Amino acid sequence: MKPHVICHMLASLDGSLHPSRYTASPDGGVPDWSGLYEKIHGDLEGDAWIVGRVTMAEMSKAAAHPPAQAGKVDRPYHFARRDAGSFAVALDASGKLHFSKPDIGGDHVVVLLGSGVPDSHLAELAADGVSYIVSESADIDLAAMLDVLARELGIRRLLLEGGAGINGSFLAAGLVDELSLLVAPALDARAGNQGFVEFGESGLAGKMQLSLKGCEALAHGLVHLRYAVSAG
Repeated sequence: MKPHVICHMLASLDGSLHPSRYTASPDGGVPDWSGLYEKIHGDLEGDAWIVGRVTMAEMSKAAAHPPAQAGKVDRPYHFARRDAGSFAVALDASGKLHFSKPDIGGDHVVVLLGSGVPDSHLAELAADGVSYIVSESADIDLAAMLDVLARELGIRRLLLEGGAGINGSFLAAGLVDELSLLVAPALDARAGNQGFVEFGESGLAGKMQLSLKGCEALAHGLVHLRYAVSAG
């Protein structure tokens, strides 16, 4: 039941995820590159997109507001909307994300949580009209979560869009089918710069392989690289 997963990212030539730190280019700027990234996001026709906690926190920007009386909550999952046309999925093992509305840009929010998240947090999400899935283990079983997303919500095509940690975890688990990478004509070049994918001290050597599917020069100096991903 696993959805087809495409890791779709925008990065500098040295792999940085932080456009605010990019060098300038006469070919275009961050608004141009971000606009093309969003266009291709639409062209990829995902039923849903998924990001990590830090990335989602930049979009949700809400403070904790648990209900005074939590009452009984549903585990292992609660779906406020099964019929949404598209979904915004967040990986939040420790339950630190909060929402002021049940959607991001019209995409219904689904939060993937670790088993230790308290009922008060689940009650808050439910009260806000947000859907959630609670893992059976403290460390989220990504494959099991994808199975639930496909089985319960009909998600067949999922766009994985960072940050670096969630990208690395999905790739290491063998859950990514394609990599769609937009490379901007820019550098970050800070010491210790984090790339668009990261997986602990061991990295991904021996865990996966990439095979080039396409390379296209786009407007504003962008290059679109597409790779098939297979087991290492």
